[in-house]
Amino acid sequence: MAEQRNDPEDTPIPDAALAEPVIADGVDEEPVESNRRLFTGRAYLFIAALSTIYAAFHMLALNGVSISDWSGVELPLLPQFPLETWNFRIVHIAGALALGFLLFSAHGFHPDRPHRETRFVTLAAAALAVPALVAGATAIGFANTIASGDLPQMGGLTTWAAFPGTEIYATEVRWFGIPLLVATFGAIVAGWFERRGRELFAASDAVLALCGIVVAIYLVAIYGTAARNSVGTPFVPIGVAFAATAGAAMILELTRRVAGLALVIITGVFLAYTFAAHLLPGILAVQNAYSWQRFFGHVYSDAGILGPTTAVSSTYIILFIIFAAFLQASKVGDYFVNFAFAAAGRARGGPAKVAIFASGLMGMINGTSAGNVVATGSLTIPLMKKVGYRKQTAGAVEAAASTGGQIMPPIMGAGAFIMAEITGIPYQEIAIAAVIPAILYFASIYFMVDFEAAKLGMRGMRDDELPRLAALARQAYLFVPILILIVALFLGYSVIRAGTLATVAAAVVSWLTPHRMGLRSILKAFELAGVMSIQIIAVCACAGIIVGVISLTGVGARFSAVLLDLAGVSQLLALFFAMCIAILLGMGMPTTAAYAVAASVVAPGLVELGIPQLTAHFFVFYFAVVSAITPPVALASYAAAGISGSNPMETSVASFKIGIAAFIVPFMFFYNSALLMEGTWFEILRAGATATVGVFLLSSGVQGWFLGGRPAWFLRAGLIVAALFMIEGGLVSDVIGLGLTAAVYLVQRLFSPKPDATIPIRGAD
Repeated sequence: MAEQRNDPEDTPIPDAALAEPVIADGVDEEPVESNRRLFTGRAYLFIAALSTIYAAFHMLALNGVSISDWSGVELPLLPQFPLETWNFRIVHIAGALALGFLLFSAHGFHPDRPHRETRFVTLAAAALAVPALVAGATAIGFANTIASGDLPQMGGLTTWAAFPGTEIYATEVRWFGIPLLVATFGAIVAGWFERRGRELFAASDAVLALCGIVVAIYLVAIYGTAARNSVGTPFVPIGVAFAATAGAAMILELTRRVAGLALVIITGVFLAYTFAAHLLPGILAVQNAYSWQRFFGHVYSDAGILGPTTAVSSTYIILFIIFAAFLQASKVGDYFVNFAFAAAGRARGGPAKVAIFASGLMGMINGTSAGNVVATGSLTIPLMKKVGYRKQTAGAVEAAASTGGQIMPPIMGAGAFIMAEITGIPYQEIAIAAVIPAILYFASIYFMVDFEAAKLGMRGMRDDELPRLAALARQAYLFVPILILIVALFLGYSVIRAGTLATVAAAVVSWLTPHRMGLRSILKAFELAGVMSIQIIAVCACAGIIVGVISLTGVGARFSAVLLDLAGVSQLLALFFAMCIAILLGMGMPTTAAYAVAASVVAPGLVELGIPQLTAHFFVFYFAVVSAITPPVALASYAAAGISGSNPMETSVASFKIGIAAFIVPFMFFYNSALLMEGTWFEILRAGATATVGVFLLSSGVQGWFLGGRPAWFLRAGLIVAALFMIEGGLVSDVIGLGLTAAVYLVQRLFSPKPDATIPIRGAD
């Protein structure tokens, strides 16, 4: 049947429309959010210095280098490394809160609608600095008292007897807790109404930054005493509950500013559940109500906010953000995209294949699917539309490819490091296990876009439209930092040491480019890293609140019981239920937070089913990742739709179809562990090869293009069934899959059944 071309967007444009060579420039530059303040002059210098110090502090702390050691001068007021773990994480969060509130406004800035100055609100917000300073002075007084050595010792730790009726208790309530809460919540509310120019500090934001520092001073002081042992019990000091309440409120507000409302709403539901769980029926019920003091004393501990999510953000994530900032300074992102154009641009539908290649490279170090869409999609999506892809398909390809970057080893968008922290499985094992699934995912997307290009009769890009591969090959040394990272990791170096070596290598390699990194560029890279880290730190801390709720209430264990009951009926049904929960928990959330929450709720139940720990966590991780392209809430798809100008829901449906392999392969982990590099080399190679054939057949069935022609609907169904048999990986299933494939091929060649005219042939069908 002849192809119909009724939609003007479906018609590839003439060659002349792409007459100019495509050269990527600035794709790895950090986008400026609509609510980020743009300071100038002294205000900019202050924020730049703060960002630089914050990022450099982490690099020094993680490598155990103190300022005194480096300079040879003893400076007792500066921190000596390594810091105690809890203190390091408290400072990590406090710095992000202070920097984040100063940089990100509570509202967006619109050039067409200039803000009117709200002088009265600004004055009222400024007045809130008084209770914040009172709380801060009290916290410093407590710290001095504890450091004085005058308090009694218990088991080698200073006691902190803050029981009702004591003087310390009264001071904590009157002069620390109440002033702190008044300043915190007052400033949050004032921030919603205060309007100042984009280049000016807001009084409410400055108060919130101050409150974040006050919380850190108090917690660092108190957690150095025996009071730390009472965390999670009804005997936790009242001041800890006050500080944790203020800290949690600030984390939620900053998350709203930098990541939107989705994660805040989900966290709010968990918080409401904590205090209403004793009223609920069934598996959601708890025996006794939790007091405000006990809950918030628990949530700001290593069972919650200071737990695995912040452990990862304060070590691995910020380290690799610094690494990414150094790569950005040497324009490696531009090189990746130009290299992708030179290598894949000539293939039919070239820009779509460039998007796959470039987004995989960028996505593994980017950290967020939506952020990667914005970085590379601004170049690839318009080009896909130019060569003939419909706008929703162009957006969908970029969204699916960018999401795949989160499962691409070795960095996996920081997901591998969170998995290593939660499971205790060495990072190297996780990265190796991710190789075949990542290949299957990107192979599937490649086949999908290739078949779409074949159906539309698209051409590749001409040589004069592309960067010269020979010239780019001479710059292959720009891959050296990533190669050093991979080699160092697999030689047994720690992640921190490997990341540091790779960061240094990025600076050294830059001297071979026009973008040489001197002292000023290095400081600029640290400044960028400080700003880039705010969103992920806020998100991880916010996810830590959810983890704290789960650990306190035990709701994760009750979900595990449900999975066990379902497994008694059908293990496949239990896995399907686990998939739905992981996707629902991940909707609207960045990948790291989505996985951290799903791993706390779903993964323990899968382990109790007898699934190996690595397989269970990979299962959860994959569905947490693909929640970014799963309707109805698909962050990556929505970001791509904004660039392509398409309908967000249509784009999310199309990206779901293009990334369909990611929804099938995790089920195969359960049936065939060779896909995770477990087994003999023969078993692993056979599983990888047959699964690759399987995703080829799956893509053929979904797209409706098989070996040069459009199959009828029943042949498409046969291809999908054959694909499932091939992906399963058993010897018998492989034979059945190959037999079905041969049958489909023979029927198509011998009888040439016409494709069903009712089946759409456009877009990503």
